[in-house]
Amino acid sequence: MKDNRDNSSLMVLSDVPAALGLLSRLPVRVDTQRATARGAKAAWAYPLAGLILALIACAVGQIALWAGLTPALTAGLVLATLVIITGAMHEDGLADAADGLWGGWDTARRLAIMKDSSIGAYGVIALTLGLGLRWHALTLAIDHNLLWHAVIAAAMLSRAVMVPIMARLPHARDTGLSHSVGRPGKTPARIAEGTAIIATLIMFQLGGLWLIAAALLTATACALIAKAKIGGQTGDILGATQQVSEIAILLTLTATLI
Repeated sequence: MKDNRDNSSLMVLSDVPAALGLLSRLPVRVDTQRATARGAKAAWAYPLAGLILALIACAVGQIALWAGLTPALTAGLVLATLVIITGAMHEDGLADAADGLWGGWDTARRLAIMKDSSIGAYGVIALTLGLGLRWHALTLAIDHNLLWHAVIAAAMLSRAVMVPIMARLPHARDTGLSHSVGRPGKTPARIAEGTAIIATLIMFQLGGLWLIAAALLTATACALIAKAKIGGQTGDILGATQQVSEIAILLTLTATLI
């Protein structure tokens, strides 16, 4: 099993494009050999990758608002932008995790279903509900002039909480994207969480504590479910965690800050 849980060279600037290349479809130039060698040690930069993705989506949303589009249509374009530039990788993880975790009766069957490229009823329902909730919550945020704050906080926090799950849960299988990346140490996980937490508090002050709590509690729940059902984490579990955490963050924002 690949394990990168050493704390040497904790923060390297090239980790940012490496994280962006892993978590998106943006045409970033990455030193493949160096990125592979760094592996999970680059996970501290996941929230920064989320920030870059959020800025792109917010720019599209801002242009849409300047053009006179409604908050609902703008929210739809923001979501579409995020899906396109990430290659829907997190949405795919949500669908696969929903199908596998609830469609199989034992660990082996659940993992087999998650690896299958076809989508089942659980996956369709998860995607429909997830996109619908995100769309509506973003519409409300945009209607209250919180486009940039909401998208940035959700993007950074939801990607930050993936890292401690990578660090604390073993791999559920010996293949796949998560296994090839490896497992980070505790320090990169704390850096990832700290980066997203500081950014959220800067934008929302003490109100950001609600969003941070929502992200941490949701990620913890996802980790406990994954541990109970398949004994660890996979790339699909991490993608599902990102999606569910983002939904929780946006819903919490609409409930407490709007």
